Amino acid sequence: MAGTAPGTPGTPRVLRAMNDRAALDLLLEHGPLSRTRIGKLTGLSKPTASQLLARLEAAGLVVATGTTEGRPGPNAQLYTVNARAAYAAGLDVNQYRVHAAVADITGEIVGEYELRTPGRSSGRAPSGVVRQVTDALDGAVKAAGVTREEVRRLVIGTPGAFDPATGRLRYASHLPGWHSPTLLEELAAVLPMPFEYENDVNLVAVAEQRVGAARGHDDFALLWNEEGLGAALVLGGRLHRGFTGGAGEVGFLPVPGTPLVRQVTKANSGGYQELAGVQAVPRIARALGIETPEQPYVPVASSLLSHAAEAHGEDARYAELLDRYAERVATGLASIVAVLDPELIVLSGDVFVAGGEPLRARVQSELADLAASRPRLVLSAVPVRPVLRGALESALATTRDEVFDTSR
Repeated sequence: MAGTAPGTPGTPRVLRAMNDRAALDLLLEHGPLSRTRIGKLTGLSKPTASQLLARLEAAGLVVATGTTEGRPGPNAQLYTVNARAAYAAGLDVNQYRVHAAVADITGEIVGEYELRTPGRSSGRAPSGVVRQVTDALDGAVKAAGVTREEVRRLVIGTPGAFDPATGRLRYASHLPGWHSPTLLEELAAVLPMPFEYENDVNLVAVAEQRVGAARGHDDFALLWNEEGLGAALVLGGRLHRGFTGGAGEVGFLPVPGTPLVRQVTKANSGGYQELAGVQAVPRIARALGIETPEQPYVPVASSLLSHAAEAHGEDARYAELLDRYAERVATGLASIVAVLDPELIVLSGDVFVAGGEPLRARVQSELADLAASRPRLVLSAVPVRPVLRGALESALATTRDEVFDTSR
């Protein structure tokens, strides 16, 4: 009978690698653990747990860190994941800036850098975008005290989506310089690490699923509201991107209450965006007699909804602002619910976070009247830089799969 090839499922090498990965994941989840605790959590015997830790320590994947205190008997050595075993990076790109961060293998951000960009007036040559990406990445790498070569993977989050057939960025006409069909090739030529690109709202969903309000959920939808309305759809634990990457571009959705918007990609807007996008909030407020500027849209809308969340009990105008805006948000959500029937919907982005629980409760109530099913609505649990957090979580997931694989 022929010998079993290395790496065959069920061989000692593969079983050891599975135990190694289980221990590393437990250390990431729980923090420093003793050999005894790792043995109990994995079901391994004390000798096997000791061998496992010795193996991981020799591989540079775990390090000893302190001892247990305050318990009967001798203090036990604690072990933790070696944060310096690998690094990953993420970029959050919009028309005004590129925000870069580097995280160590544990997920802790060790360096950040923000590069302001000219916005709509900037040139459209891809070389300018490549320079922006590399400058922002280099700034974060320098802040982290590492080199480009030490970063194992990069994930770039942008509005819209790169069409897998053409390589062009679609659904983001407001992002100048990013639409060249050669852009991805030019980035690959200058970046020393593998990189991936993903829609920014999809990355927010990744963050919510890994560390936020959707933990433990394999099926959910996320509605994002900042400069534009967008959605992310997670089905069976995987992001649903659609044929051209445009799944979730719900701002283009025709809805009751607004005129039809034709040529939506040229207009960079649609019915749901006009009805419930950020620009609708100050318009509703002025109609209710609340004096307010209209722009800049996100700060103005966030300020109005934040004040409404605090003052709606004393000022009927702000209660009405929440009521009217919630109805508009629920109108578009009803169409999403009719198609997807999700168990959970996460409301994310500065505008929804500013409205807080008073806005969430009203949207939930309105949706119960407009939709046949009743998904649970929750607010984001990743309110700070969620796109960047999602980019890092995505990059870290692949990096850990590579670095933590001890079967090779």
